[in-house]
Parts: sequence; C-alpha cells; structure tokens
Amino acid sequence: MPTQNQSQALFARAKRHIPGGVNSPVRAFRNVDGDPFFVDHAKGSHIRDVDGNDLIDYVGTWGPAILGHSPEVVVEAVREAALDGLSFGISNPREVEMADLICDWVPSVEKVRMVNSGTEATMSALRLARGYTGRDQIIKFEGCYHGHVDSMLVAAGSGALTHGKPDSAGVPKAFADTTICLPFNDCQALEDVFTSNGDSIAAIILEPIPANAGLIFPQDGFLQFLRDLTQKHGALLIFDEVMTGFRVAKGGVQEHFGITPDLTALGKVIGGGLPVGAFGGRADIMDQLAPDGPVYQAGTLSGNPLAMAAGLAQLHELERINAWEQLEQLGALFEKGVRENLAKIGKNYSFNRIGSMFCLFFTEDPISNLDDAKTADLDTFKKYFASCLEQGVYFAPSQFETGFISTAHTEADINTTAEVTAKALANLP
Repeated sequence: MPTQNQSQALFARAKRHIPGGVNSPVRAFRNVDGDPFFVDHAKGSHIRDVDGNDLIDYVGTWGPAILGHSPEVVVEAVREAALDGLSFGISNPREVEMADLICDWVPSVEKVRMVNSGTEATMSALRLARGYTGRDQIIKFEGCYHGHVDSMLVAAGSGALTHGKPDSAGVPKAFADTTICLPFNDCQALEDVFTSNGDSIAAIILEPIPANAGLIFPQDGFLQFLRDLTQKHGALLIFDEVMTGFRVAKGGVQEHFGITPDLTALGKVIGGGLPVGAFGGRADIMDQLAPDGPVYQAGTLSGNPLAMAAGLAQLHELERINAWEQLEQLGALFEKGVRENLAKIGKNYSFNRIGSMFCLFFTEDPISNLDDAKTADLDTFKKYFASCLEQGVYFAPSQFETGFISTAHTEADINTTAEVTAKALANLP
C-alpha cells in the first residue's frame, strides 16, 4: 500500500490496551507477516483506510456485506429503527418478522431463536442437541470452524476413534473429550466411530461447505451420507450455515444440495452488518428450549431491533433484485479471470468457487479436506497477497480464508482485479 503512517500509529496505540492490538486474531495480519491497516469508511465494493488508500474489498466484513458496504436500503432501515429505540430487553415486532422470513426461506427451519453471534448460535444448537438426545458426544470435522465455543476448539486426535484435544489454552480437557474430530469427506472414519460410539453421539456438526479453511466442497453423496447415518443412529445433523446461509442460495447450502438437517446455525448476512446470529430447526427439537423445555438459553440483546431492521432490509433487497443470479454471474466472471491468469503462468493452482464465495489455493493438488489445504505454499500466498494489496485489491490476509463478492462489485471491479492478480501471479518466483 502507498502509505500507512496513520494505520501504523493507530496500531501502536492499539497494542497498548488491546491484546495483540486487535479484537479478532486474523486482523493482526501475522499470517502475511504484516501489520494491519485501519479503515476510515467503506461504501459499495470499496474500503478506504485512514491513510486515504482506496481498496477493492473481497473480505466484505467476512461475509455479511453481501450487498456491499453501507447499502442505502440497510442504512435507512437502521436509521428509522434507531429513532424508536436502540434496545428494549423485551420482544419487538421485527423479531417476529425475521422468524417468519427465516422459516419461510430455510428448508429445515420450523422454529428459530435469535441470538447475537455465530458462535452463540452454534453453542446453543449443540446444547440443544445434547438436551434433546440425552447424549454428550459431538462429531466435528477438521477445518470446520464453529466459533470459539470451548468444546469446538479441538484438534484431531491420533486416530479416527480418539477424542479431540484442546486446540486453545484455557479449554479443559474434559470439554474436548466430548468432541470427536474427523477428516472432512471421510465416510469410513464416520462409519467406524458410529460402530463404536453410536449410542453416545448427540450430533454431527459441520459447515456443509467449509469456508474457514479456504473453501472446501463436500464430495458427491457426502452430505446425504451424513443425513442417512445420523437418522440411522438417532443422532442429529447440524448445519453451520453462518457463512453460507442466504449467500450460496436463498435457502443456503441445504437448498442448493437438497439436504435437510435437523438444526441450522445462521449469522452474518441476516444481520446486515450488525451483530446477529440465529439457530433453528425441527419444531419438536426447538420446543425443548426454555421457557417451554428444559434446555436453557437466553440473551439480553437477542432480537435487537436495529439488527433485525438491518437484516430484514438486506434479505428483502436480496430477494427483490434476485441477488443470487447476479452474484453467480459476477463469480463466474471472477473465476474466468483467475483461470486465464493461471494459464498464462503455466500453473494449475486449485481454485474453488460457489456463487460469490471463492478461494485460490497455492497448490496444484485437489482440495477435499484440511490436510489437502495445508499443502498450499504459504510463502507464495504471502507474496501474492502483498502484491495485490499494494495494487489496491484487498483479499483476506490468510490462505485459509474465503473471499466474498457482493452485488456492489461491478464488472469494472472484477476486470481491474483480474489485471492486478495477473501482475501479482506473474511476479511470483
């Protein structure tokens, strides 16, 4: 980037009173051996930092900015809602409208509860699954991120039948012992675990398209296999669609692939840029929540009127403009540019895309799980990232993150990005 004087000064100040100088680890830019920049404002497909550098943005607040930054329809909805009060601590009509919309759009959801983050949504869904089944064990997959819930911050054990081990300090081993971590797309490992431990497994939770290890696709039949396996053994299937919900399709991955989970966690897009989360599913399961059932969950700011107003405005606008068709067209144009640029340098790097989500892996091996993703050349990625940023294109500062396109991106943005990435790739060693 041309200048970073003010960002550097702000970062120095931040490190005095904020751990690592950031309020979320990936923002520290340590994965790319750099220091973060600080944003002054954002509009549409662009962000401008405090030093005046203008960037085409493909991070999009890590997913929520599907209409781009500060879309007028969302800003105006928040402005109007704010005039009526910022928070009530009691029910408001927008919560009901949001619940109706989610249940109408998402195939698996008959009842839904609003929360304040994706982490809270997955945490609550897991507690509900345990309460409903009377079982304790949860299966998750390597490379799937479900927020910073203690029992989900685990790494795989030494074999398919071993329990997880804490992947973060401060997570008691007893919590990790309730989690079994397996390779994504590995049907045999799942069969083995259910053969041995089936009666103790409450649920399988997964990102149906993992988007926190780059972007990884389920192999043909894998999601249906999970659906059949959980039904056979009386376990629940939980889709974490915090990333993919309302983005890959109106009804998320479950609509796209025609697989209906028992519970679904949502977030990001449904908040229009404000903090939000939700979890929902079959009515008989959701009815186990307090005050009707024995599974406790609560939140002071759940269903916050500003977040509901922002989310409703964004979702209605997505439907009005048929955003998913537009995002697919932009995504296809973006992919065309990437593949043409790779052909120019004679590389066959793996590039995964679905709709407006994408990831370029700096490896020529196919990507079907986390171990495959780890074969990517991180040094090459760092050079590519730095070159693109210097030329005014901002991708996520990690090889293991997904990129996002918004309806605010124009063909000119995409074409400019293709020119930038062509130069960045051509200069790689």
